[in-house]
Amino acid sequence: MLVIYIVVQLNKFMRARTRDFIHTRDDLFFAATSYMHPEDRILSFLRYIPDINGDRIRNGKKYSKVDTKQAHDFLSSKFPEYLYDDSIKGVKMMGVPLGKVKQILKPEERLKEIMKSNDNNDLLKKVVKLADIFHEYAGISYSKMGISGSILPGLYDQNVSDLDFVIYGLKNHKKARDTFGEIKDKSPLKSISDEYWMKLYEKRIKDSSLSYKEFKWYEKRKNNRGVINGTLFDILATRDWNEIKGKYGDERYESLGNATIECNIKDAIASFDNPAVYKIEDVNILEGREVNITEIASFTHTYSGQAKNGEEVIAKGKLEKVIGQNGRIRLVVGTTRESIDEYIKLTKTSFLSH
Repeated sequence: MLVIYIVVQLNKFMRARTRDFIHTRDDLFFAATSYMHPEDRILSFLRYIPDINGDRIRNGKKYSKVDTKQAHDFLSSKFPEYLYDDSIKGVKMMGVPLGKVKQILKPEERLKEIMKSNDNNDLLKKVVKLADIFHEYAGISYSKMGISGSILPGLYDQNVSDLDFVIYGLKNHKKARDTFGEIKDKSPLKSISDEYWMKLYEKRIKDSSLSYKEFKWYEKRKNNRGVINGTLFDILATRDWNEIKGKYGDERYESLGNATIECNIKDAIASFDNPAVYKIEDVNILEGREVNITEIASFTHTYSGQAKNGEEVIAKGKLEKVIGQNGRIRLVVGTTRESIDEYIKLTKTSFLSH
């Protein structure tokens, strides 16, 4: 019985969810990428590595931020044990073996630490200001907020770092976005400039799925991104612990080919989650197999929060049969980094109603 108790406590200690960071015994910093993980590791992506020429400093030591290619190359050559062949998804993935975990860094704990410290650092004061605004105007408890990104491990650059502000609970996240939509430009929270939207458009859109005008219209109405005293912030959704169901491996996926559909959005509460999920109804299959599609899932930021309850959309992507306890068929958008010829957008009728 003692052994079982120790294992349970260890697993509880090792629980990680999206937006958490993992500091490893090899002094690497990973960002958790999932709510559910294999028994022997935490699914995560390498973000920061020790580097004597790095531009980020933590406890007197220099680090560098790495992109996707740099992360894979670094791990392949120096720490291959962080890469593994995932039998569920059928691809090579990153993950921190449990024996390599030194500490799981929690956004909610980091926010508490910053609020208690009364630090005069200008960037950290903006973090506190955001928390105070969402507490006062949206009624969200401080315990349901956190700060992720470079600030979480203390590897931020005062001059260039953005604020990855986390809201726990999908309903809380909607309240935060709704509140921002009501008070932006009438408070310290401001709208983003057209120059920024153009840069983001050029970075994300690599085909003709969305014009710049369309892209900007969708992004501005999402109310998940703004500026506070000159610093960009994101309002990020993370599920509360009681919203996380199941365990890793409960579901497997079978490809059913490409499809284009029209449908109504039944429930978009998880449309800013990872992945973004839209429950749908009144589905009309324009192209693809005649199957019962009940949801759209998006793995790209471009199409998270793209549509709201009651709106009619046209969506193009890849069909997947989800094999598991709650088997269903979904349309997946964002199956590649560029999401070429995959999209979610309002039908002309729904768009004109705005």
